[in-house]
Amino acid sequence: MADDVVTVDGFRKVYGSFVAVDGISFAVQRGEVFGLLGPNGAGKTSTLECLEGLRAPTSGSLDIMGVDPSHDGRKLRNLIGVQLQVSGLPGDMRADEAMRFFCAYHRVEPRYDLLDRLGLAEKRNSQYEGLSTGQQRRLALALAIAHRPPVLFLDEPTAGLDVQSRTELHSLIRELQSDGTTILLATHDMAEAEKMADRVAILLRGKLVASGTPIELTATGAGFTKVSVRSERSLLCADEVIFPAVHQRSVADEYAIYFSTDPGPTVSAILGYLDDRQDRLIDLRVERPSLEERFLEITANGGAA
Repeated sequence: MADDVVTVDGFRKVYGSFVAVDGISFAVQRGEVFGLLGPNGAGKTSTLECLEGLRAPTSGSLDIMGVDPSHDGRKLRNLIGVQLQVSGLPGDMRADEAMRFFCAYHRVEPRYDLLDRLGLAEKRNSQYEGLSTGQQRRLALALAIAHRPPVLFLDEPTAGLDVQSRTELHSLIRELQSDGTTILLATHDMAEAEKMADRVAILLRGKLVASGTPIELTATGAGFTKVSVRSERSLLCADEVIFPAVHQRSVADEYAIYFSTDPGPTVSAILGYLDDRQDRLIDLRVERPSLEERFLEITANGGAA
């Protein structure tokens, strides 16, 4: 498609006798946040490294805005920004020196504003080894976006960040996206992927086993809706009543919890039951399955969607 900025077609990566990635295909559109998910060893890192031009694919094709990452590194370097889990910066390099170095490499003016934006204003003159893990990751992100790349790779971007820094990072990702930046996000944080990604792809043992929007993925599978109920007299916790469409029931922290295949009839019956017995409703929560729950279901089933 004309709006496809990143395309992966039949990509395969083999190390000796080990198949790290086995013939996967997907495309990422302009301005999209695309989540790449999977347990350790699923093939995420190999996929990202080949897209970033750090390794060559064994077979298949990769394309970033018309550039083959494994054959034209000179063109690729100004098209992409990369935030790795480990930056590899010298321990005695100061934050402002790193910014000058990276910007000189890309032939742009130093973006000290990004250091300020990411909470590193007071750490400009600090050596890399003296920064906390969270500060090191924020510096890595600042360096990755300093040359305003149209495609950005983020590998576990919020690992080690506190809540405030995580919120600021998510806000920055949204700003970059609104400016047209295409973002590939590899993360183990399913809540982050569900919140930030327009679409996700789940890898398992080198194969792409599921893809789609978070809503599309959570709507498939077992698809149980969680209905949690707390009442004044806690009758539901004591009475093992069978309500319509309920697959499973449990009790936790004064809540009766039901997993329903059709929450409408379930909730209606529960409210009727409480009303008939004059047990006042205190709290009612109806929650669709989370992306994390769907991810665990897919991986537990060996990739069967």
